[in-house]
Amino acid sequence: MKQLTLFSRAAGAVLMLAFLASPVRSQKTIIHAGHLIDGISDAPRERVSIIIENGRISDVRSGFVKVGKTDKLIDLSQKWVMPGFIDSHVHMSGQLEKGGYIKRFQLYPADVALIATKYLKRTLMAGFTTVRDVGADDFVNVSLRNAVNRGDIIGPRMFVSAKSLGVLGGHADPTNGYREDILPVPDETKGVVAGVESARRATLLAIKRGADLIKITATAGVLSLASVGQVPQFTEEEIRMVVETARDFGRKVAAHAHGAEGMKRAIRAGVASIEHGTYMDDEAMDLMIKHGCYMVPTIIAGVSVADSAKIPGFFHPFVVKKALTIGPVIRKTFAKAYKRGVPIAFGTDAGVFAHGKNALEFQYMVESGMPPMEAIKAATYHAAKLLGKLDDFGTIEKGKRADIIAVNESPLKNIKTLQHMKFVMKDGVVYRNE
Repeated sequence: MKQLTLFSRAAGAVLMLAFLASPVRSQKTIIHAGHLIDGISDAPRERVSIIIENGRISDVRSGFVKVGKTDKLIDLSQKWVMPGFIDSHVHMSGQLEKGGYIKRFQLYPADVALIATKYLKRTLMAGFTTVRDVGADDFVNVSLRNAVNRGDIIGPRMFVSAKSLGVLGGHADPTNGYREDILPVPDETKGVVAGVESARRATLLAIKRGADLIKITATAGVLSLASVGQVPQFTEEEIRMVVETARDFGRKVAAHAHGAEGMKRAIRAGVASIEHGTYMDDEAMDLMIKHGCYMVPTIIAGVSVADSAKIPGFFHPFVVKKALTIGPVIRKTFAKAYKRGVPIAFGTDAGVFAHGKNALEFQYMVESGMPPMEAIKAATYHAAKLLGKLDDFGTIEKGKRADIIAVNESPLKNIKTLQHMKFVMKDGVVYRNE
């Protein structure tokens, strides 16, 4: 009897160990998508099931699969479902407003970051699950990225450049337009480059401080306190040093550029993208096609600054002239670049206009000649490719992050519907579900 009891106990222990060793079935989330634009195909798919486990897409199946007792169903059978959008050009740490130039002397970095939390939430709720933040003072974008990654605040996944690099007196010089006894002459610690070795040091400092990519201002800009907006500001040798240094550390370089000469220097030096590209000429377009360099057009920014320039006192007189001149040109350049075959990734320059309005860029892109499906791919597949993250997100495929959004109507028939987001999921977590 005693031996039988010992045997029973031993058998029970073996069974318990087997149970503990066996895999526990985790809950699946199953989305029934009525219409799916997956970011890859040229045509939408009908009646598709997206299966999500642990924040990633574990399978994509034709038809509406049965849902198990422990599984969660999200019924989007009447919606148009897409990968989460990616905005390749934002500035999450601020938003343009009348008299905004003086605020830089009134707000502490902590104030800027706290205000920015509402911008991040608006952006995510608009369907943008990933952004590339290409410039902020005081490393605020680095802190915001880290806070999102820790789960401290709600927002899109962020890839950041820390502060934009510029030349002395150039577009990203934080002392541009101010007396030297008020704001001293800056150096690499402030992101200001003066020569080839200085370019290397400034790049290394940005990487040391947490930059995922490097942003340079290859030409003058619209909103800086200077009378011209398109002249080149970096030498080709300086840009090449930035690119080579960044490449050694696995980083890409984005180049703000309005004038053609500055663009061509940047493209030849190996940058990954041209931001804005306002006065891009045929030679620059051919170079971009040859080198696979992306254009990030930011049409909405051009339209917005031109509109703001018509409001008395909104901008400094230097800025007004540039905004009224440069703003309307971007749309025409974009149309020509698309027709010529220049690679295009979606980007808006959000912060120059109100955060959360990013999807208006789709409307401008389509009005300028890009088919709706291509515009959507620019904000999914191509934007992920520009980031170097196409293996992680940007399309709805097995193994990708579960970044999924949905709208009521077909964006292929009505592109404006993308401005009215109804469902937002990032990493398998639902943030919006109307």
